Amino acid sequence: MAAREEVKNGYFGQGTRLVVTVSLALAAVLFFLPLLVIGGTPLREENDAEGGENEATLPIDRAITTSAARDKGRAVRLKTDDGQVVELTMADYLWGVVAAEMPASFEEEALKAQACAARTYTVSRQNNPSDKHPDADICSDSTCCQAYIDRSDAEARWGLNAGVYSEKIEQAVAETDALGILYEGQPIQALFFSSAAGKTVDAVEVWGNSVDYLKSVDSPEGDEVPNYHTQAVFSADEVKALTLAAYPGADLSGDPSAWFGTASRNEGGGVISIPLGGVTLTGSQVRSLFSLRSATFTVSYGEGGFTFDVTGYGHGVGMSQYGANSMAASGSTFEEILTWYYTGAQVAALW
Repeated sequence: MAAREEVKNGYFGQGTRLVVTVSLALAAVLFFLPLLVIGGTPLREENDAEGGENEATLPIDRAITTSAARDKGRAVRLKTDDGQVVELTMADYLWGVVAAEMPASFEEEALKAQACAARTYTVSRQNNPSDKHPDADICSDSTCCQAYIDRSDAEARWGLNAGVYSEKIEQAVAETDALGILYEGQPIQALFFSSAAGKTVDAVEVWGNSVDYLKSVDSPEGDEVPNYHTQAVFSADEVKALTLAAYPGADLSGDPSAWFGTASRNEGGGVISIPLGGVTLTGSQVRSLFSLRSATFTVSYGEGGFTFDVTGYGHGVGMSQYGANSMAASGSTFEEILTWYYTGAQVAALW
């Protein structure tokens, strides 16, 4: 209490005035020191200049962004499942595609790879309109274009994970803003599918046309994939009816155990071609005929029926989504994933 009383009675009056004077002098020096040291440039501008300098070390079309500004500035005309044509920003459209096409629980780099593939596919469609929907750039039918889901529907499906998953996908789109996959400077047909049986498939095996960037490559997914191995069972009568409806020239009059011949296979075990009733079909045609999950299958006959043992899911061409997730989990970036699955391609700005 003594010290408090001494201050109150002015015992430290002169000292206090001295301290105040020194403090004001120091404050003035500290205020004007930055101007003397950096030649009149405000500190905020110096920090901005440093940021710009760091960013300039990256290619101009690869600067990291989290705003999706370029995607938000580009429009997409989408034909929805109910036949309406709506206009969305590329950012909003891609959110719905990634949410519909890839599990939101996947690794972030896999989601980014999916966003880039979907963006590239969309731009390719915009550059080459389809006769199936001339009034729209793209449709939400996955058998024609690529799947799409409204945000509210996706979040309702995710339940308690809605907030986390929604943010993950938004980030994947934003951090790949306007980036796509180019081959010789042009957007590619960025095809993708669910899971491969060790290798992707060369496009020539499925559609008969060779595409430089759609070659067979190793794909690392395996038994962690849900329904990676499946079976489809058909009676002899069912196989006969389905086959003759599509290929009336097939001869299925003999012993059913001899209807299928020896399959020709690719390195991944997928069926390139197989005789059926004397008609040689591609693996893709057999897959379509019997609604198999992929063209990587074996077929056996016994007890009056045919059993197809199938591995993987999808047409097998381009990027495997589960393979991309496996690569991401092992430390691969989205760029490494994309340039692995699309041979000779580059990741760069689409606009």
